[in-house]
Amino acid sequence: MRRVVLAGRGELAEWRDAARAFAVAGILPEEIEWREKRAEPGFAFQHDAMPPPSAAACKPMTVPPAFIELAETVLCHSDPARFSLLYRLLWRLQLDRQLLEVASDEDVARARLMAKNVRRDAHKMTAFVRFKEVGAVSAGRRKFLAWFEPDHHIVRRTAPFFQRRFTDMDWLIATPRGSAAWDGERLTMSDAPCEKPNLTDAADELWRTYYASIFNPARLKLKAMQAEMPKKYWKNLPEADLIPGLIASAESKVRAMAAREATQSLPFHDRLQEAARGIPAEPEAPAGTLEALRAEAAGCTRCPLHAKATQTVFGEGPLDAEVMLVGEQPGDQEDIAGRPFVGPAGRLLDQVITEAGIDRSMLYVTNAVKHFKYEPRGKRRIHQKPNMGEVKHCRWWLNLEMALIKPKLVVAMGATALAALTDTKQRLQDVRGKAIAIDERRTLFVTVHPSYLLRIPDERLKADELARFREDMLTIQRLMLAAA
Repeated sequence: MRRVVLAGRGELAEWRDAARAFAVAGILPEEIEWREKRAEPGFAFQHDAMPPPSAAACKPMTVPPAFIELAETVLCHSDPARFSLLYRLLWRLQLDRQLLEVASDEDVARARLMAKNVRRDAHKMTAFVRFKEVGAVSAGRRKFLAWFEPDHHIVRRTAPFFQRRFTDMDWLIATPRGSAAWDGERLTMSDAPCEKPNLTDAADELWRTYYASIFNPARLKLKAMQAEMPKKYWKNLPEADLIPGLIASAESKVRAMAAREATQSLPFHDRLQEAARGIPAEPEAPAGTLEALRAEAAGCTRCPLHAKATQTVFGEGPLDAEVMLVGEQPGDQEDIAGRPFVGPAGRLLDQVITEAGIDRSMLYVTNAVKHFKYEPRGKRRIHQKPNMGEVKHCRWWLNLEMALIKPKLVVAMGATALAALTDTKQRLQDVRGKAIAIDERRTLFVTVHPSYLLRIPDERLKADELARFREDMLTIQRLMLAAA
């Protein structure tokens, strides 16, 4: 049994030199005992203790670039088994070059988990280091000290981030696993463990004020908060002593916020209502007609979405339409206009169906959900996807529309429309472009929602998807002709 003792501070070269010597000598993974220097003093690895390598063993070992990147990260982990794990992977990669792509492999999965833990620890360090000013200003530069308690050997890995971000000040980050210091010219690293300093400064109160001002009790999710800011970091954060009190008072503050909620409607509500008062009242539509159904839907309160929307946006089109297009929900412009597909997505739809030789006036166009769901952000209203509960509530109106129109072809545009029409959770891409028989009198055709095309950032992908959407509309045009 060979034994090697490494300092184990995340240095790739240290492990690589030892692993390379063992590998060239043909030493199998199970014949090596890897140790950390802190656990056993001295350095037990001796080159002259190695047997002379045979000609076959001298063949150099090669690894894919992904292994080097993985090893650099895994070596920062604090688990002593990381050295033997990487050496075992090194040997196995000589037989299987694609080994790192096998996510189910026990060694690969363990290495990836170690790497993930190291990256998370480094991320937490960049988020939770709190500098405190120390000493007097020297040569125009202020001096700061910070204390952090990492789980792994990440000081060397993370120090360049602080150098780039705080290059205009002198600082020292001390940890139980070493330290990093910057003096404006040189980044100095040390593996010597540090003791926690007892420091406070005026910025502590600023941190408390800032954190208290951004804490939103209405959005408190305790598990999510503790996942992002684990309790082990609280003792070194000046604002952390506020957290228990903020959590305890969250419920009462939410009730107080609800009591102060504005009762005045948004400006466009007032404009719409004022315009509506100038329009003569229409006579009541006969029961069982589309007009009567639209008037009934105007007062819908089946789900909470009606409370924030301007109005119900019902479907429109001829009563004898053979084709019904079903989208997700009205958008901002549809909510104000009271008509479906009049915004950017509607204009794109009009353009494509015209190119396909389809007359929109011959189609019945509607949405799975009749009210606009959004999140106010300043003066803008940002679209939010309706949940399945809201979709199920609105299916009442969609079924009544289909019963009155009796379309031969129903086109589901997007996953929400597909779910509303089939009451199942299917992947849209599995059924897109297919004509599916709903019953003996009706066919379902599935495509994407035109708003999806507007959101694609990559121009080449957008062009490809737009061409595919045009093909879908041409297929719909052929189905319309076949059904005529």
